[in-house]
Amino acid sequence: MRFLALACAAMLAGCAVPSSTGSRLPTGPVAGDQTLSPFYAWTGDLPARPGVMLRMEPQPTQPELTAAGLQQRILYSSTDARWRSGVIPVSGTLYLPQGTPPAGGWPLVAWGHGTLGVADSCAPSWTGHRPRDATYLNRWLQQGFAVVATDYQGLGGPGPHPYLFWEAEGRSILDSARAALSAYPGRIANEVVITGQSQGSASSIGASRIAPEYAPELKLRATIATGVVPVFPQGPYQAPESAPNPKGPVRFAMLRLVGGAIPDGGPSAESLVTEGALPMLKMARETCVDDMRGYEQRNGLNAGNSFARDPAALEALLLKSTEMSMTRMPAPVFLGTGLADRTVPPRRQYAAAAALCAAGNPLTWQTYAGVSHNGIVNAAFDDELRFVRQVMAGQTPAGNCAALTLPGTPGVANPAIPFND
Repeated sequence: MRFLALACAAMLAGCAVPSSTGSRLPTGPVAGDQTLSPFYAWTGDLPARPGVMLRMEPQPTQPELTAAGLQQRILYSSTDARWRSGVIPVSGTLYLPQGTPPAGGWPLVAWGHGTLGVADSCAPSWTGHRPRDATYLNRWLQQGFAVVATDYQGLGGPGPHPYLFWEAEGRSILDSARAALSAYPGRIANEVVITGQSQGSASSIGASRIAPEYAPELKLRATIATGVVPVFPQGPYQAPESAPNPKGPVRFAMLRLVGGAIPDGGPSAESLVTEGALPMLKMARETCVDDMRGYEQRNGLNAGNSFARDPAALEALLLKSTEMSMTRMPAPVFLGTGLADRTVPPRRQYAAAAALCAAGNPLTWQTYAGVSHNGIVNAAFDDELRFVRQVMAGQTPAGNCAALTLPGTPGVANPAIPFND
C-alpha cells in the first residue's frame, strides 16, 4: 500500500489506496475506538495524498457561534506520524463567516484544541466545542476569518489518539487547512493562521515547524499558542515545575498510556497502573477528561499512588512526545501566558519562550495577571488579533525577546475574567 501511495504521488495521479490503515495502527476499544455515526466510518478507498476533503455534513449549531454563516462537520485525509500506518481519515469542523467573502476569500484560522480525552466520543465535531473554545472561535469569525478545527488523529477516526504527540497533531492541523482550502476555492484564501491552546499549543507550534516540509503550499502567516506545553531540553532555562510531581494529577498520564506514549513493544498499560487506579485507565478509553477528573478527585488518586512505578521512572519509560528541538519557525510567533496558570506554571511557559527566542524567532510573549489556564484562551484574543492584523499588513512584529522576564509562582485567578476557573 505504501509503494502504491508513493507511486501515485510520483505520477501526480488521482489514484487511491485501500481504506485499510495498515497493520501497525492499533484499533478497537483498547485504542479508544467507539461507534459514533456512519459519517465517521470511512469504508471507501483513501486518496494517496493527505489534505483531501472526503465528505462534509451540517454540524449541529452551537449558541456561541453566532457569527457562523456555515457550520459543517468534515472528514479528510491525513497521515499517521505516530505508528507510520499511512493515510488515515481525520474528522473536524469547518465554519465560514456570514456574508460575502472578500476578494480572494476569507483568511483561514486553523485551531488546535486542548485536552478533551482520547476516546472517540470526546471529538469536538461529535460533542460540540466547549463554550470557552466556541466563544474564541466565534471571535475569529466576527473578524472575518474562516475557521477549521481538527479533532486530531484518532478522535473520531480509527486508532488511538496520539495524545500530545505534536507532529501527529500538527499534521492533523495542516491537513485540515488543506482540506478546507480545497473544499471552498475562492471563498477561503490561502492565508493561514495557526492557533492552539494547551495540548493545542504544542499542536500549533508543531504544525508550524513542519509546515515548510510537510505542507509547503500553505501560506502560513502567523502562529499563536496559549497555555504553552512544549518542552525544549536544549533551551537556556529549565523550569523546576517540569519535574514529575508525586502529588500531581493522574488523568493526563492515563491519557498518555492509552494515547501512544508507551514505546512499541513496551509493557501493557495495565501493568503500569495500580489496582486501585485501573478504573481510571478504563475511563481513559471510554470517557472524557472531565469525567476522569471527577473520579480522580473523589477517590483521592494522584501520580504517587496510581502507578506501579514512581512518577520519575514512569516518565523515563514514556516517549518524550512534548519535547522539541530549538528551530527557526517559518512565521512570527505569539505566545500568551496567564500568570495564574496552575496547570502549566508560568515559569515553564517562560522556558518555551526563552528557547524560541534563543533559536532566533521574532517572538511576542504576552503575560496576563490574574488569568488562569482556561481564561487565557479568550483573555489574549485582542492582542492576538492585533498581532495577526500586523502580519497580514506585511509587517513583521519586532517581538519582545530582549524584554523577557522570569515570572514567579502562579498567582490568584481573577473570578471576573470569563472562563477563568
